[in-house]
Amino acid sequence: MKRKRKNYTDEFKEEAVKLVTEQGYTISKASKNLGIHESLLRRWKNEFEPNSGSQKSKMADIIEENKQLKKKNRQLELEREILKKAAVFFAKEQS
Repeated sequence: MKRKRKNYTDEFKEEAVKLVTEQGYTISKASKNLGIHESLLRRWKNEFEPNSGSQKSKMADIIEENKQLKKKNRQLELEREILKKAAVFFAKEQS
């Protein structure tokens, strides 16, 4: 028989993390009071902290965004060159 996984709201997760970060509870005490596993609360804490262990994933996102922006920039530069050439062509044609 499979267990059904509980889903917690972001608000619940944030409040649980605040128990540890702002109110001084230990992770074990807070998790016991909330009826959740310590590792779950520890993971939420890492997700909500700005300098958490997810720096690698943030860096990967930045690198991917940088690649996409460079590609878009090349496309826009090419389009601009085409428009410049078209403007010169039509200017000559009108003369």
